[in-house]
Amino acid sequence: MGESAIRPNETTVPMMPCASVEETLAFYEMLGFEATYKQSRPYVYVKLRWSGFQLDFGPPPKGMDPALETSGGCLVMVDSVAPYHAAFVAAMRRVHGKVLSSGLPRITRYRPGASRFTLFDPSGNSIVFIQRDEPIELEYGGSKKLTGLAKALDNAQILREFKNDDLQAFRALKSAVRRHGADAPVAERGIALCHLVDLATVLGEPADPWAADLRALELTAEDRQRIESELGHLPRLREWLP
Repeated sequence: MGESAIRPNETTVPMMPCASVEETLAFYEMLGFEATYKQSRPYVYVKLRWSGFQLDFGPPPKGMDPALETSGGCLVMVDSVAPYHAAFVAAMRRVHGKVLSSGLPRITRYRPGASRFTLFDPSGNSIVFIQRDEPIELEYGGSKKLTGLAKALDNAQILREFKNDDLQAFRALKSAVRRHGADAPVAERGIALCHLVDLATVLGEPADPWAADLRALELTAEDRQRIESELGHLPRLREWLP
């Protein structure tokens, strides 16, 4: 076939590994996906559709461990990520009575104004929803203009929102609070402690030590306003603040 016969109207469909057809269908159908094809024998093959995109699943490679969350992945480019996150969160609450925010499957947190979030399915695949106008070059790691606890907070935001690494964000913030907390402005300490309470909850770690330190802070009205403006997306924020 000659080059002149090629028309630029291609469609690509990601093919990801599926550790369990039943668990995969239960998760995606709970979110509102439609299974347009499904089979377990003679080999695994599942086709799912939601809105205008499609996900296909095939047999898992030998020895695949979903817990490593390195099974496969897909980028879904959209005009605005917020409505997608809201739709999936609403579906989870309808079926489970809560947002699945830890373990597998789960959805990452969404901060107002953020340009991406990730769905992790039962097989350890990551479906990343990205806003089309997101900057091409993203700064991974703390800004060079920041120092101390402020730099650690900036780095933790990158770890959580772009690298989906809550555990590393938790470790980095714990270390930063120990090293720089005493010298940081009260509002910054409050923001860091709120993140630690939230991360501990997501990771299944004890949150009481961070919550106690947070309640012990003497916040001014200005401090509280700054914390609420930056972390208003955390549903239990007002419960944690002194």
